[in-house]
Amino acid sequence: MINLKSHDDDKITGAQIRAARALIRWSAKELALAAGVGVATISRAEVEAGRTTLTAANLKAIKSALERAGVEFIAENGGGAGVRFKKPS
Repeated sequence: MINLKSHDDDKITGAQIRAARALIRWSAKELALAAGVGVATISRAEVEAGRTTLTAANLKAIKSALERAGVEFIAENGGGAGVRFKKPS
């Protein structure tokens, strides 16, 4: 199992996943279907207080599904991690 304990830019928190899902009004089941993972994987990710311990592949699938749905993840960079809608291009 590959955990995201190394330094990489794809790290997101369980709170960010919960917030992103709420922002686009998706159920855990809808996110699971869009990401190609199980509902239990979504639940496990969202319950974690900080960085998730999901495999890199599962985390990437979840993040990609949310980004395709119009969510942008905001890095910690001193102001606090978060999510928002992507600016239309």
